[in-house]
Amino acid sequence: MTPIGIAQILVFFVIVLAITKPVGAFMFRVFEGQRTFLHPIFRPLERLIYRVCGIQEGEEQSWIRYSASLISLSIFSFLFVYVMQRFQGHLPLNPMHFGTPKAPSFATAMTPDLAYNTAVSFMTNTNWQSYSPDTTMSYFTQMAALAVQNFVSAAVGIAVAVALIRGFARHTVKTIGNFWVDVTRCTIYILLPVCIVATIFFVWQGSIQNFKGPVTATTLEGAAQVIEQGPLASQEAIKMLGTNGGGFFNANSAHPYENPTPLANYVQMILIFALGAGLTYTFGMAVGDTRQGWAIFAAMALMFLAGVFICYPSEQRGNPVVNKLGIDSAYTGSQPGGNMEGKETRFGIAQSALFTTVTTDASCGAVNTMHDSLTPLGGIVPLFNIQTDEVIFGGVGAGFYSMLLYVIVAVFIGGLMVGRTPEYIGKKIEQKEVKMAIIAILSTAFVILGFTALSSVAHFRATGYWNAPGAASSNTNNNIAHGFSEILYAYSSGAGNNGSAFAGINANTPWYNLTLGLDMLVGRFLFIIPALAIAGSLAKKKLIPTTSGTLPTTGGLFVALVIGTVIIVGALTYFPALSLGPIVEHFQMLSGKLF
Repeated sequence: MTPIGIAQILVFFVIVLAITKPVGAFMFRVFEGQRTFLHPIFRPLERLIYRVCGIQEGEEQSWIRYSASLISLSIFSFLFVYVMQRFQGHLPLNPMHFGTPKAPSFATAMTPDLAYNTAVSFMTNTNWQSYSPDTTMSYFTQMAALAVQNFVSAAVGIAVAVALIRGFARHTVKTIGNFWVDVTRCTIYILLPVCIVATIFFVWQGSIQNFKGPVTATTLEGAAQVIEQGPLASQEAIKMLGTNGGGFFNANSAHPYENPTPLANYVQMILIFALGAGLTYTFGMAVGDTRQGWAIFAAMALMFLAGVFICYPSEQRGNPVVNKLGIDSAYTGSQPGGNMEGKETRFGIAQSALFTTVTTDASCGAVNTMHDSLTPLGGIVPLFNIQTDEVIFGGVGAGFYSMLLYVIVAVFIGGLMVGRTPEYIGKKIEQKEVKMAIIAILSTAFVILGFTALSSVAHFRATGYWNAPGAASSNTNNNIAHGFSEILYAYSSGAGNNGSAFAGINANTPWYNLTLGLDMLVGRFLFIIPALAIAGSLAKKKLIPTTSGTLPTTGGLFVALVIGTVIIVGALTYFPALSLGPIVEHFQMLSGKLF
């Protein structure tokens, strides 16, 4: 590692720490219906939406009605995006004529299975893309279908987190808020204003925002290069703030239009963490003890720092196989050294490793470096981040309610240690809450490992060997350990609603489109529904006074207990699979016998 690289990481963390309190306090006021500095501007719009949609602002819902409202919106969102993709050839703002007989030869057909996969992906806030956006989607589809879902799916995730927070904060009530009000307020007062400012910033930095068709340029070598254009900057803002991650271009945030400068790269990472970090302070304010929120923040922060300081030195050391060839891989003032494969020179290794860790700590999935080109230990960090349900700051809401489920498990374990009924913030954690938390955690593991096993066996049977030469049905660019990692990462990313990939896998096949779609649905809704059930159960309970036997949940011991629970559950669940992928690949690399 280099001093400047370490400084970049630490400065980023300090900025996230500095904005956590103001962001969290603002979000608390928004969801409590309190007046903010944005109300003079957006309150009339909020009232108009309620009036047009028939929403009763003062009416609250039980967890069952809250869940039903969420599912109904999700079903509508899926159908809306699916239909728009299938009929994009008949819709405006389609300069490339995608979906029509005039489509260019390099265009990707929007088949039913691909449209299903994409609709599920954006509805669940996963934004997995089995296609290259700039050769598949019209501008209208990108804006009216995909970008709209970036707002909606992000607002849904935050609404669930807020509902679960209310479950802890309230007592002896049967309601956890109003889903429609929560989604509306989140969109109007949080997502939209920040995205307007961020869009202007990205345009200033060099991102494009237009409706022009592609232009052809002549390179220095005399070849013709097609340069795509489009309404990019506005989608880049919500892609990051909403931890969506779906790129306008196939290269995602490695593309100079999506991520033009190191400053833009830094701001994008801050946007990814901003709301997830802020929710920890929102939680503390809601339960009347901000120390509770800071304890959760501390657990997230320590796991984040551990991940980035594993990934960064792994990439900075580089590949010993390459080093043995006599290539200078040490850092000097004139060259970065290390493993620069798949990375942008304008970001370097430190910001690439930081971005990799941040985007997989959150359920974002945007990438500024190709994860498929990471060293084995560098690649295991984003993979394990996702497999722990992205509790480290996490996506907009998704990471925080995932963390609260792990907190429930941690408190339950702590209760077993001292031999008494576990309590957390004045609420008894009983059988129902623990069962719901376990269902959520195990459901993602089931689909990740199950579909990885099925796909690996099917791949092996189709080729007779991992990527045998000339095997037409092969779906991965690599073989043995790394090929397995590509499959494992794909299903981990889908179930974790992340969307990034070890990009060496060709996932645009009926099998992967259908199974990854199911993978995303399970990872989204079998986490959300148990979380809301827990919220409803906790809201009904009476507050229990703190006694000398109550487990303290604001100190270092509790932070260590939560971190230990997350790591142990993740390790026990996924270590055998990780051993077959990045761990064995690491030892192959050390031995110089990469296949």
